[in-house]
Amino acid sequence: MLHLASLRLAPPAGPAAERFPFSVPALRSIETLEFRAPVTFLVGENGSGKSTLLEGIAAAAGLPAIGSESVERDETLEAQRALGRCVRLSWRSRTRRGFFLRAEDFFGFAKRLAQTRAEMLARVAELEAEYHAQGRSDYALTLARMPMRASLADMERRYGIDLDASSHGQSFLRVFESRFVPGGLYLLDEPEAPLSPQSQLALIAMMRGMVAEDAQFVVATHSPILLAFPGARIWSFDELPVSEVQYEELPHVRLTRDFLNAPERFLRHLEEG
Repeated sequence: MLHLASLRLAPPAGPAAERFPFSVPALRSIETLEFRAPVTFLVGENGSGKSTLLEGIAAAAGLPAIGSESVERDETLEAQRALGRCVRLSWRSRTRRGFFLRAEDFFGFAKRLAQTRAEMLARVAELEAEYHAQGRSDYALTLARMPMRASLADMERRYGIDLDASSHGQSFLRVFESRFVPGGLYLLDEPEAPLSPQSQLALIAMMRGMVAEDAQFVVATHSPILLAFPGARIWSFDELPVSEVQYEELPHVRLTRDFLNAPERFLRHLEEG
């Protein structure tokens, strides 16, 4: 199902139009983007504006963020909130479900979960020592630690025993899957960052299953693997104006294929340089 149908960007007038993010050429070129498939990719070089637009969509849609403060409170996203106020979203089916996830925020999220779990375990140990020192009954101790044990069990059920001890790729996929609910809009910024090629294929498989449950994705990425998602639409931010392109036309895809076919040719040029 397509929830988000299109966006229209109406930049401010006057001096504000010359400031970031409205000064980014690709963003200045956008009037309307239409979403015609459950999966839409935004692709372009660093600084092209694709991640900034994704953050603006998250602000306009009011989606919660995973791994960081909400988009409304994150001090680093003030410019993106200004962009979000100029983005007009058109919906086929308005949804409040879903989330916004930047790969760069995931690592801190995993560490905070591990820290929270350690603090809960320490508090349970303190309770046990306290109740035993006071000679209180096992029943009283069970009642006292029940809320903490319930919270620990819920955290372990959703994320595993030690999310921070898993590989980044395994942890990312576990968090991604645990937070999914059907019928949501999911905005992902460079999700390939913690993922091996094999894990990127696993993410594609997850996304296909989620699309079957009425999820919609808008993803900013550099990954030729993710960009091969069947039936996805791809918008290039290296083109002015921003325009839809075919997978085979992408420089990311051509360069990766050419390198894998003849890596020695590329390496030889580097040595000569």
